[in-house]
Amino acid sequence: MKSYTVRIELQNSVLGDYEPLHAAMESAGFRKFIISDQGIKYKLPNGEYNISGNFDRATILSLSKNAVTTTNKNAEILVTESSGRTWANLKVIK
Repeated sequence: MKSYTVRIELQNSVLGDYEPLHAAMESAGFRKFIISDQGIKYKLPNGEYNISGNFDRATILSLSKNAVTTTNKNAEILVTESSGRTWANLKVIK
């Protein structure tokens, strides 16, 4: 199974503009958190999403673009396929 991180930056937006995007991304199977090898959940920064599955990058981009349409904003989107992640100072989700 492949893992992807997606970064979406809505142009000319305020923080509240991300709420419909978060909901649409969640409906498409994306998560706003990552899970460590120890099973601890960490919140991703605003505009970042995680998904794992048997997808290719083009499919992940298409799903992300569809979610952006719920915001009525233009967006910059970056899809990264990952073989592993390392992070610092992400907030723990309890």
